[in-house]
Amino acid sequence: MAEERIIADMWFDPRCPWAWITSRWLLHVEQVRPVDVRFHVMSLSILNEGRDDLPDRYKEGLAKGWGPVRLAIAAEQKFGNDVLRPLYTALGTRIHHEKQELGPELYEAALVEAGLPAQLAGYADSTEFDEQLRESHFAGMNPVGMDVGTPVIHVPGEDGKLIAFFGPVVTPAPKGEAAGRLWDGTLLVAGTPGFYEIKRTRDVGPVFD
Repeated sequence: MAEERIIADMWFDPRCPWAWITSRWLLHVEQVRPVDVRFHVMSLSILNEGRDDLPDRYKEGLAKGWGPVRLAIAAEQKFGNDVLRPLYTALGTRIHHEKQELGPELYEAALVEAGLPAQLAGYADSTEFDEQLRESHFAGMNPVGMDVGTPVIHVPGEDGKLIAFFGPVVTPAPKGEAAGRLWDGTLLVAGTPGFYEIKRTRDVGPVFD
């Protein structure tokens, strides 16, 4: 009998390079472990609301960051959760690999690639689905706390209880069985009662191989 597959829910902000790499790793995990990945929207702009201690450049990025998350949540509300996978891929490829500027041209091209109407690009400047955006954001963040960012992943534990964690932050994305081994180890530590953190200083930037 084939091993029963589980769902791994990942929350992402399209602008975060570390979340992007983790998402690509998860797609490799799907190929070597009984895991199906389901994507959800969180927002670094929401997470950092009211923080005046941030550098001006970071604040500028957060202001621009409303566009892609509003676009993503509008697409999900109108066409269902399944559209987030291809839309995230189309957005992330343009943002992180091609270094395109956020704006209507990027959004329209990503929507078309994902099989969605280009007219949805207008929602990048709309607050219509902000309530749903906040609901999605806090559904992901509440179980791990607000002192982390993205990526956040939720998986069911063996005892039926939710395992929720920030990370892993890794670069470049492991592939093949290396992706599976990282998944196994991540679940082992994240599923240990009382385990909170394992970390070291990053000495390289994101590698999008």
